Amino acid sequence: MRIFWSFALSAGLAACAASQVPARNAGADTATLVGYHWQLREARDAQGRSQPGWILPAVPAAAGSSPAPRALQLDFDSERVAVARLCNSLSASYRLQGSALQVGPVRGTLMACPDAAAMALEQKVGQRLPQASGWSIVPPANGTAGTPVLTLTFADGGQWLLDGTPTDATRYGSAGERMFIEVAPERVSCSHPLIPQYQCLQVRSVEYDANGLKTRVGAWENWYGDIQGYTHQPGVRNVLRIQRYKARDVPADASAYVYVLDMTVESELVR
Repeated sequence: MRIFWSFALSAGLAACAASQVPARNAGADTATLVGYHWQLREARDAQGRSQPGWILPAVPAAAGSSPAPRALQLDFDSERVAVARLCNSLSASYRLQGSALQVGPVRGTLMACPDAAAMALEQKVGQRLPQASGWSIVPPANGTAGTPVLTLTFADGGQWLLDGTPTDATRYGSAGERMFIEVAPERVSCSHPLIPQYQCLQVRSVEYDANGLKTRVGAWENWYGDIQGYTHQPGVRNVLRIQRYKARDVPADASAYVYVLDMTVESELVR
């Protein structure tokens, strides 16, 4: 069972936020807002000074590798903003009016997390987001390979600067097709046109009804390609929800589609 919590926003704070909303935002682009993942680069106070404590210390990495990033991430859809890369799943409703931004109470699952710093930051984020009052996006300079930057302005004059990374839908030019597949616990030998002695995944399609009950399971087939974001562990059976995108500029001997892991629906250790 999931337990949800929320942070209440006082009427006085909401009124204060509304009074400090910027009047114009000519560079704002809602398509860019929902088409990118936004990772916090820096939090600033009203005087423009960097505020510590909003980006978690890097996790120690193995020798020869870079520390894992610990910046929180915001993802906007047409109605809600979600917070990722902490511990629990957090989200809130939001509303745009020109350059004005209003964020509702933040709600999320309430699970214990071994990272006390991440849990403490969740509390701060849940209190801070509903204080947002404005937004703007600065696109990369023409002809450069840079990333857009989202600036969130808060009622007290503080700001968050977030760097944009395109979502899969933006990268591939469509929302993609949702699929469910079951992956068998062991790979099998298969004939690959380019790789000798190739080991294929064994997969079969799975279909669900509106209530989440399985209605159909297909026949096992060899899977010759990769699933982005998925690493197979021998002896583990998984049911995956994936997105299939039409690939661009595909070589003649490559797959016409790109498959990206969306979530793991089931996972079972098979002995």
